Amino acid sequence: MPSDSRTSPPARPMRADARRNYDRLLAAAAEAVAEQGAEASLEEIARRAGVGSATLHRHFPSRQQLLEAVFRDKVEALCARAADLAAGPDPGRALATWLRAVAGHAVSNRGLATALMRGAHDPTLGATCHAMITNAGAGLLARAREANAARPDVSITDLLTLVNAICLTVEQEPDAAAHADRLLTLALTGVHPVAAPAESGPHPADATKQNSLPSGSAMTWNAP
Repeated sequence: MPSDSRTSPPARPMRADARRNYDRLLAAAAEAVAEQGAEASLEEIARRAGVGSATLHRHFPSRQQLLEAVFRDKVEALCARAADLAAGPDPGRALATWLRAVAGHAVSNRGLATALMRGAHDPTLGATCHAMITNAGAGLLARAREANAARPDVSITDLLTLVNAICLTVEQEPDAAAHADRLLTLALTGVHPVAAPAESGPHPADATKQNSLPSGSAMTWNAP
């Protein structure tokens, strides 16, 4: 019996008004998830977007599909941000700024990742988005290393793990975004003052530690 070689027809592009509604729904859903978590009311999301519930369900037949679209949209925005920052003159600042954007993305998810794992409509979404973020950050880190603004032994996995750990620690706090940004700044800059008075000199223990570091091992970050 010959195999069926038919393929599904390509999806038709959205009309301009449908595209506007889709974008409004994504923005409203992202805002609602940041405020209320992944169980935010679909009716409230439709109201914020200025559309009816029928329009929401026409674009997103299930809550899961809406949440996946929100997550994918955020990841694409982070990748676009990385590309913009890569064109800047200060690779160290670019990497630090992007890591702060990743932290902002993480603390605004509020249970989104857990909800996505419960019953993914697109089983490849997690791996795809992880690869996108990793690749975007790896490019910024490579530029920072070339500019001697990042240690050669630091990987993008190290940095993303650090950001994730910080965000998990503060996610239940009322001002999680500000606290995550402060902790990330401390992690990137260290706890020593930026510039010690020249006449005082380094603490003997600090001088010993500094002299024991291999050349080029320092990581420098300029807070944006």
